[in-house]
Amino acid sequence: MRTEVILEAARKRADALSRHDGTLLRGLLHPQFSWTSHKGDQFDRETYLQSNIDGQNTWHSQMLEDPKITICGSTAVLTCIVRDDVTTAAGRNEYRMPMTQVWTEEEGAWLLVAGHAGPLLPTS
Repeated sequence: MRTEVILEAARKRADALSRHDGTLLRGLLHPQFSWTSHKGDQFDRETYLQSNIDGQNTWHSQMLEDPKITICGSTAVLTCIVRDDVTTAAGRNEYRMPMTQVWTEEEGAWLLVAGHAGPLLPTS
């Protein structure tokens, strides 16, 4: 089922973050990729990779809670609550927030075109 393939791609992206695997992550991001963080920071593919693989953020894990996927042709929208365990300049923290990802299918592969996370939710 297509939703399972998209969810697998989203989980591969999360795993690539926690394993610091820039090659896998780059392969999952569309060349026109854009991301907006929970702080309102905006990234293109290169600045996203730099920040999350080579930069100040060290990912330990990212879990997708209650993912929902809507498919319209070759575009899919994934919404969920994301639980991040990440070390930033402020130290190691766990964050929980809504996240939206937009995926597109090109040449049989699902690529992440855009995403947004936030606002922060209380963690339990």
